[in-house]
Amino acid sequence: MPEIFGLLTDQAGRCQHWHQPVDIIANKCQICQKYFACYLCHDALTSHDFQPMPTSQISVMCGICHFEMSGNTYAGQEKCPACLHAFNPKCHLHHDIYFC
Repeated sequence: MPEIFGLLTDQAGRCQHWHQPVDIIANKCQICQKYFACYLCHDALTSHDFQPMPTSQISVMCGICHFEMSGNTYAGQEKCPACLHAFNPKCHLHHDIYFC
């Protein structure tokens, strides 16, 4: 199962920036192809800025069950299609950071 990188990250991928019970989404960077708890963690831990992934590619992972999905599948979901854990409803505000 892929690892979730981040600052002070717990087992579900919550980090020092986003740490509510619903903050369980990890996003993949197009350059390094690794999952990060958030773009702020990515930028602090790598030598390049986070680059968004095409929505058609697998680039989102649930931190609870590690189900991987495309940005298209993730879009509009209120909970993980696999384990049904709730997602943060405000994550859509960051769409342009994570997807192209």
